[in-house]
Amino acid sequence: MKSHLPLLDPLRFAAALGVAIFHQMFWSWAWTSIGVPGFERTVAADVLYPSAAPFTWFGWVGVEIFFVISGFVIANSASQSSPGAFLLGRALRLYPAVWVCATATLLVLLLFGSGPASELILPYIHAMLMVPKGVTGQWLDEVYWTLAAETAFYGLVFCAMLTRKITLRHLAFGLTIYSAMFNAVALLVASCTTPSDLPYLVILMFRVPCAAFLLSHGCFFALGIWLFISANRQLTALEQVAVAVTCLSGAVEIYFFADFFLTSIPAIADQSALVPIMVWAAAVLVVALAAKRNRRLAGTASPEAPAYLRTLGLITYPLYLTHNVIGAAIIRALVDAGLDATSALWIALGLLVLVCWFICAKIEPAVRCALMQALAHFGKLPKRQPASRRPALARGPRLPLPVPVKVNVAAS
Repeated sequence: MKSHLPLLDPLRFAAALGVAIFHQMFWSWAWTSIGVPGFERTVAADVLYPSAAPFTWFGWVGVEIFFVISGFVIANSASQSSPGAFLLGRALRLYPAVWVCATATLLVLLLFGSGPASELILPYIHAMLMVPKGVTGQWLDEVYWTLAAETAFYGLVFCAMLTRKITLRHLAFGLTIYSAMFNAVALLVASCTTPSDLPYLVILMFRVPCAAFLLSHGCFFALGIWLFISANRQLTALEQVAVAVTCLSGAVEIYFFADFFLTSIPAIADQSALVPIMVWAAAVLVVALAAKRNRRLAGTASPEAPAYLRTLGLITYPLYLTHNVIGAAIIRALVDAGLDATSALWIALGLLVLVCWFICAKIEPAVRCALMQALAHFGKLPKRQPASRRPALARGPRLPLPVPVKVNVAAS
């Protein structure tokens, strides 16, 4: 059963915009309290937004929101695809934007950054291949750490599809237990450490193995799968318990990171770690209510979502990949030209949205077409068949009813 919630597109656009505002209005100057290195520092303007700190410091929670949405969207895609079609679809969706945005980021760093160009070569190759950088190396742009988690989740779903036995329900249960155990241990370890040790623990959360093995973020993808299942049928009591566990585990991960900020950065020492948790919970509640409505309206024709909502969803990916380094460079250029910091920020974000629209509307399709033509030379591309004509063993992870009957919801 296909479940598409139109509100997911504007919600993930809002999440990406929140991350962008966080990086530009808070992290761009607050990072000096911690001293975390990053190539984006070489192109950033020397501007401060301390008065906006109470409203911008928690924008990073947009990443956790995006992971939940990814769990929903990927579960929807996998439930109606063969393994080959799923893998090809993910590659065609992710790589064109990464190639365009990573190349643009490299050019900005070469033209406006400082330091030897040789330091950028390996991070650029890792970005182009979407390969985790390892424990000690640098990302081409710090935002790319999320791609390690995303690709790990896609790989896990693909492997489940290959088994032809592991269902979405199995996958959600596995990620729920796996990530909850890690986050519980992480919270216990954090409670036994001194504030000076906390930054090192948090930094590990964004490096291999935590990102690439979904240790701390697997609960968000699991919650997305549960929400997808709930959009198609009523959850069992055990599944509802699993949802509660994923929510609690997600809240622990967010609290862990929020406490790190509040402990390490004096400008927000008076803020509450509950704020990002509440923002994340509100977004999850919106998706859950929409999923419930989708289940109630099952079998009825629903109107097509406005095209502009889908456009917002397409803009999200390149916006996320470009806002940090390229956005910082634009702000720097505007500030050097005489604009005040706040005006420079909003003009830069507006320009980035326009540029990202051009990327997703014009450049990405051309790159994707060229990639498909190149793949065609290596063999016949897998085709998505109608659900009624796909052989049972070619379907993706099933969405079985919670009773022992031989009914496959993916075929309905």
